[in-house]
Amino acid sequence: MEKQLNCYFDHSATTPLDLAISEWIKRTQGEIYGNPSSSHAVGRKAKNILELARKQMAEVLGCHSKEIIFTGSGTEANNSVLHSLLFQEKKHVVTSAIEHPAILSTLQHLEPLGLSYSIAGVDSRGKVNLSEIEKLIQTDTGLITIMTANNEVGTIQPISECSDLAKAHNIPFHSDAVQALGKISIQILLEQVDLMSFSAHKFYGPKGVGCLYKKENTNLHSFVYGGGQESNLRGGTENIIGIGAMALAAQLAVEQIKETTDHIKVLEYQFITGIKTIRDDIVFHGNSKSHIPGLISFAAPGMDNQKLLTLLDRENIFVSSGSACHSGLSTPSKILEAMDISESLNLSTIRVSFGKHNTDKEVQYFLSVLKKIWMG
Repeated sequence: MEKQLNCYFDHSATTPLDLAISEWIKRTQGEIYGNPSSSHAVGRKAKNILELARKQMAEVLGCHSKEIIFTGSGTEANNSVLHSLLFQEKKHVVTSAIEHPAILSTLQHLEPLGLSYSIAGVDSRGKVNLSEIEKLIQTDTGLITIMTANNEVGTIQPISECSDLAKAHNIPFHSDAVQALGKISIQILLEQVDLMSFSAHKFYGPKGVGCLYKKENTNLHSFVYGGGQESNLRGGTENIIGIGAMALAAQLAVEQIKETTDHIKVLEYQFITGIKTIRDDIVFHGNSKSHIPGLISFAAPGMDNQKLLTLLDRENIFVSSGSACHSGLSTPSKILEAMDISESLNLSTIRVSFGKHNTDKEVQYFLSVLKKIWMG
């Protein structure tokens, strides 16, 4: 057994910086230091990077450059959409029970300010209930927001059907697509939404930068006040290097999508097949027929997930649990609760998410360590 291997299988949390992106950052950050709002030559160089990145990001997504708003993260992009409702007449939101905290927690914090919301349930595989969404629509519903793919179990949501439902009721539709870019086709989905959020560090770009797609003529109010940056929708001097790196990472992710997903699907198959030979009682969560490649959520009955994470960490295998851990105490995942997964299985769940740099050798090492832990 090769204990020197470092096996990072937590790409849904964050991806390593792509080498090409890292080299671009090193090459550019010493040269481009101007404020893009400055009119002199140094500022214009920064402005050129900014607008090139906007054009590049728009080409990747299949939209117009003016429909791209750069943000500090996917979370900020989501917050921008929800906060904007405070300035609109219709302040009710329909969402799902398995959204990221960037949606659900934000809605909770905005409720005292006048926002209201309703939460649609999901089935046992994590798919949102469309009929329930429709029943929750009110006369003052100003937004429907449903994530493209879930970050814990990987289930891809019926975005087209959700979009049709929203259009039928003349309601703007937003989707948190943070987990999707580089894993499934975004351009087709983008045609069906009014707003969509992205985060660079989920597709091998840098942390601390994201973007929001806003379809032309979609109403959006400024979220960060100050300067008039990002068409007066996001004040503050832009993170030029981060934005340029994100656009390049997005371009590479889309160009390499088939190669990357084909590779990850092979690793996924090897892992699932291998783990079944070790234990026949493994319970897999999510939708096996409609999920983002490489994300596997499974429960090992009778095994506390925090204990398993600790044992794997000692062997240089890095994964995450399907639940939040506070002060060393496991609490059930709200996502799995919404899917009606029992508490015992909930607290036995871990999430594995493969990336393009993972290898067959790493997967086999992972399986050998699991076998040692479970079989002794």
